[in-house]
Amino acid sequence: MHIKQRNIIWLLSMLLLGTIALSTSCKKDDFLEDQGVHLGFSQDTLLFDTVFTTIGSSTQYLIVTNPEDQKIKISNIRLATGTASNYRINVDGQSGVSFADIEIAAKDSIYIFVEVTVDPNGTNSPMIVTDSILFNTNGYEQDVDLVAFGRDAYFIIGNKNYGNIKYKIVAGEHIDTVWTKNKPIVVYGYAVVDSTGSLTIEAGTEIFFHNKSGLWIYKGGKLTVNGTQNEPVTFQGDRPEPYYDDLPGQWDRIWINESDVESKINYAIIRNAFIGIQTEILQDVMTANSLVLKNTIIENMSGAGILSRYYNIDAENVVISNCQQYCAALTMGGNYEFRHSTFGNYWSYSDRKTSSLYFNNYFEDQNKVIHPFDLTKASFINCIIYGNLSEEIVADNNILGGQFNYLFDHTLVKTENNTSDPNHWVSIVKNHDPLFEDYGKNDLHLKSTSAAANAGKGGVLPAQDIDGNTRDASSPDMGAYEIL
Repeated sequence: MHIKQRNIIWLLSMLLLGTIALSTSCKKDDFLEDQGVHLGFSQDTLLFDTVFTTIGSSTQYLIVTNPEDQKIKISNIRLATGTASNYRINVDGQSGVSFADIEIAAKDSIYIFVEVTVDPNGTNSPMIVTDSILFNTNGYEQDVDLVAFGRDAYFIIGNKNYGNIKYKIVAGEHIDTVWTKNKPIVVYGYAVVDSTGSLTIEAGTEIFFHNKSGLWIYKGGKLTVNGTQNEPVTFQGDRPEPYYDDLPGQWDRIWINESDVESKINYAIIRNAFIGIQTEILQDVMTANSLVLKNTIIENMSGAGILSRYYNIDAENVVISNCQQYCAALTMGGNYEFRHSTFGNYWSYSDRKTSSLYFNNYFEDQNKVIHPFDLTKASFINCIIYGNLSEEIVADNNILGGQFNYLFDHTLVKTENNTSDPNHWVSIVKNHDPLFEDYGKNDLHLKSTSAAANAGKGGVLPAQDIDGNTRDASSPDMGAYEIL
C-alpha cells in the first residue's frame, strides 16, 4: 500500500510537470499581442534616384525586424495607394499590394523587395513619385516612405539584327538626324547612322546606353557632337543607382567606320563603357577617314579608352583615365596627333597588364600572318602619359616593313624606353609623378608643384585648356589642364 501511494504521488508529479511544460510551450508559441510592439526598419525611406519612365527600376530591399523576445504577427502589410501604385512589392516570395498575417520569429527579420515604374509626363523635368508601405501590428500602424525621381525620355530600341547585334537605324541614307537636350535618350541595342547619313548631337544632350548597347556610325556616315564647356554631351550607362556612377563596362562603345566626310566630337563626356571610341575601317581605305576629337573626357573603360585601326585622329584637350587595358591603342598604322592631352591610368579593379599607350604598324590575322601598315604619324605634343605601371608606352614596330613614325615632344612620360633619340623624343620629362589632384576620382588636374608645370612647348594649339582657362603662351603646362 505504501509503495502504491508513492507511485501515485510520482505519477501526479509527472503529470503536473507535463502540464507546466505544455503550458510553457503554448505560451512560447503564442504571438505577442501588445499594442506597443514597434517593428524595426533598415531605413525609414527607400529612395530611387532618376528612374526613366516606362522602365522598371532596379530592385531595392527593406529589412523588417522583430525586436521582441516573442514572435509577432503583422496583421497587414500593404501599399498605401493599393493597385494604383507605381510601386511593386514582394513579401516572403509573393508579389502583390497587400499581405495579411505575416509572422516574424523573436529577434528575427524578413525582407521586402521593392521596384517602381514611372509613367511619362511628356517633359524632361524630374518627377517625384511617392507612396508608402503601411504595417499594422496589433492595431498599431507604422510606415516606410517610397520616393522615386523619374524622367521622361526618348527610347531607341533595336528592331533589326546584324549577327549578335540588335540595332535600329536612327539616320538612314541621306538623312540628317538631330538629337537635342529636350529629353534624355535611352538606347537598347545599337543606334546606327547608315552610309551617307548623319547624326548631330547638340549641347547638353544626355545619352544613356543599356547593357551591350552603343552608337555605330557605319561606313560613309557622319557624327557631329556639338557640346560646350557648360553643356557637354554625355554618353553613359542607364543604371541610375550611385553604385554605378563610376562602374566600368556598363555599355559597349561608340564605333566609327571609314568615311569620306569628317566626324567631330567636341566637349563630350564618355564614361563607364567597354570601349570609349573605336575608329576603324571595315573594307575600303578612304583617305579622309578622320575624327576630330576636342575637349573630351573618356573614363572608366573595362577595355580601352580609344581603340583605333588605320584611322586619322586629330585630338586636343583630351583626358583619358581608368581603363582596364589601354587609354589608347592605335593599331594597324594610321595618322594620329594628340596635343595637350592627358593619359592617366590607375586602374584598380584588377591587375592591369597593358600600357596606357600602345601603337603599332601591322595587323596579325587569325593564321598568325603579319600584314604591314603605314604609321605615317603618331605625335604627342605637350601631353602627359602616366599611370601605376613601370611601362606606360609600348611602340610595337613590325620587322616586315611599313612606316613607323612617332614623336613625343615636350611630354611627361612614364617609360623604361630609351628617350635619347631626338627623332622620337624631344624635351621629355621622364618618370616624374605629374601630381594629379586625385587620380582615384579621375581628377587629373595638376598640383602647382607638378613637374609638368610650365614645361610645355609654346605656341601649340589650343590656346585654352579643357576648362576654358587661357594657357601661358610661351611655357604652358603639359596635359589638358592649365594650373591656375
